[in-house]
Amino acid sequence: MSDQRIKTPCIGRCSTVYGDLVCRGCKRFHHEVVNWNVYDEAAKRSVWQRLEVLLVQVMVGKLEVFDAPRLRQQLEARQIRFVAEQSPYCWAYQLIARGARVIQQLEAYGVALLPEFREWSLLQLRDAIDQEYFLLSRAHYDRYIAPEFVVGEAR
Repeated sequence: MSDQRIKTPCIGRCSTVYGDLVCRGCKRFHHEVVNWNVYDEAAKRSVWQRLEVLLVQVMVGKLEVFDAPRLRQQLEARQIRFVAEQSPYCWAYQLIARGARVIQQLEAYGVALLPEFREWSLLQLRDAIDQEYFLLSRAHYDRYIAPEFVVGEAR
């Protein structure tokens, strides 16, 4: 794994250019995508933390990371980029997002699916995680951000 720090949540599937208020790729809000390069480190950290909290919320409902050091070692060995400071559940997401087509034994990575998901393929799981993560991000936007924009415009 290179020491190159991941500088942005962008994963190269931006849907904000098509008018989405929440990106279907990275789950940031439109204004965050547009303004990312002018944000200071505190603002960027705030966005990263929100994305982490929402993703972990989805992941703990689907799987268990039972061996975080093994997961980290496997990610590094396979050169899968991840943010080391984030939760191992975010690491597990990166593993599934990048390796859903090739992973045979998820347990070999220090991760186990919860019983209700053990019959799912990793592709199905990846898509379900991504959809739920998007829905949570959209709900967060609708609850906390959109009303602020409406109030701001009324002034």
